[in-house]
Amino acid sequence: MDAQGRGRADDIDPADQWVLNPNTGEYELRLGSSASQSGVPAPRRPRSSETAPPARGRTEARGRNEASGRSRPETPGRAVPPPRRRRGAPEEPLPGRRGRRPAKKASKGKKVLLWTGGTMAFVLVAGAGAAYFYVEHLNDNIASVSDDGASTGGFSKDKAINILLIGTDKRTGKGNGSYGDAGSVGHADTTILLHVSKDRSNATALSIPRDLIVDVPDCPTTQEDGTQKIIPGTRQVRFNTSLGQDGRTPSCTMRTVTELTGVKPDNFMVADFNAVKTLTSAVGGVEVCVGKDLDDPDSHLKLSKGMHTIEGEQALAFVRTRHAVGFGGDLSRIGLQQQFLSALMRKLKSNDTLTSPSKMLDLAEAGTKALTVDSQLDSIGKLKDLGLELGKLNTENLTFTTTPVIDNPTEKVKATVVLNESTAPQVFDMIRNDVSFTAVKERKKKEAAAVAARLKGTKAPASEVRVRILNGGAIAGSAQETLSWLQNEEGVTKSENAGNAPAPLAKTTLEYAPDQADQARRLADLMGLSGSAMKPGESVTNDQGLPAMTLTLGKDFEGAGVSLTAPAKAPEGVQKSTADKVECAK
Repeated sequence: MDAQGRGRADDIDPADQWVLNPNTGEYELRLGSSASQSGVPAPRRPRSSETAPPARGRTEARGRNEASGRSRPETPGRAVPPPRRRRGAPEEPLPGRRGRRPAKKASKGKKVLLWTGGTMAFVLVAGAGAAYFYVEHLNDNIASVSDDGASTGGFSKDKAINILLIGTDKRTGKGNGSYGDAGSVGHADTTILLHVSKDRSNATALSIPRDLIVDVPDCPTTQEDGTQKIIPGTRQVRFNTSLGQDGRTPSCTMRTVTELTGVKPDNFMVADFNAVKTLTSAVGGVEVCVGKDLDDPDSHLKLSKGMHTIEGEQALAFVRTRHAVGFGGDLSRIGLQQQFLSALMRKLKSNDTLTSPSKMLDLAEAGTKALTVDSQLDSIGKLKDLGLELGKLNTENLTFTTTPVIDNPTEKVKATVVLNESTAPQVFDMIRNDVSFTAVKERKKKEAAAVAARLKGTKAPASEVRVRILNGGAIAGSAQETLSWLQNEEGVTKSENAGNAPAPLAKTTLEYAPDQADQARRLADLMGLSGSAMKPGESVTNDQGLPAMTLTLGKDFEGAGVSLTAPAKAPEGVQKSTADKVECAK
């Protein structure tokens, strides 16, 4: 919106009124000395005579705004209050006077990330969390639908985060009717499970092919009138039918992902074609690399070999291209989309974007209008909190990878894919266990070396291992099952069932005295225990009055003989890339 449209008559761009406060490290609204200023979209409480305008047709009405008496900040002619200071921030010096020397600034990268609310939530959260200085206006842009109980209940700041990002092939929106199937109900055309580690040091973006054969479970779904309907599941169908088909909502895609990977997402976000067009235009385009001349008649993409800045319709054509790259299928298109998302994130985190208030305003508008989120993530405040968590991540520690698949062996004409059972379970296990796909994850090297050293050294014969087994959270009967397995199959005859542990444990542990280290290494080898599961400590006395180790089976125990060590790295052959590197489409 231009200056005239905001009620000003002096041709001042509103974006130029947002300036950096050196004392707080944040951008704030600065108004001129004019006595009468008209309003810009900004959150404020209305006077008692003001009423809220009706909702604008979002999927879920924002009844809470009307109920609380808050109004939209778009009424022209309203006086604008001066910018508020943050708690504890020093007062601004009066114009023309020298103030105190500003406090030491935070690092530029940290400062702009805090101002924008984080720009790491790919295409969507970056815009949504960007400018929260006019909350009510942006809230009104966001559409939400119920998660129908399919999520964890929403992300937590002290846990790993799993967000399901869904791009639909619905042709709604200006200029989109000519793309592909104009009558599409909106299938899950592009799906990414974004896993962010508990310590926020790394993240994995796992693409799920739309043509992957899966079982879609029964899906309880909230209808428009508020009633619940269970949409029957279907077996051995394309993954993309988990959304749109038979009235399925994003919560059904969420349930399908949980069934497939064993990872229960915290939240979901959905966008259509317009998201790519509007967000790339908001940041002034993104730079992509093309390793050869591309000419795709279906997507209408035509690019020569080299670097290109793309936005709008051309950006949409880029992410829709498949016939001109790789093997010409959906998996090739996924690689192109991952390249595009990496380029977009580099642009979002660049100074060119983060230090431009006008771009951030455009990005906030575009991001919130592009969003359909679950009911646990339906406000700018919640998106801002998520953005701040994601903003802690460095792009070099964000790995893009694709669910390992092979051609469907039941088809003569290859059209769908199935899981690669030799590698896919390991990939899913790494995400469930919060294992980084990058080699640059920050670790405390001394501690890691000490833990690894517990497994190194001589191992006592199995017949000399003395251990008492406790059930500390595993399924009932696990201690006896393990005892039988150790004695009858592994030769650990000096073992005994000690019943239930005094308290449940999340992870299986083995406690031992220093002089039992060789026994501990043998048992760890048999059980598949990691170094972190071995706890140097004290021995206990067994039923024969002899010193023994204590093995406590935690909630992670899956059965006797099943290894308890999570994979330490991605399996060989799994495609992956990191967001900080420029990849060229070929």
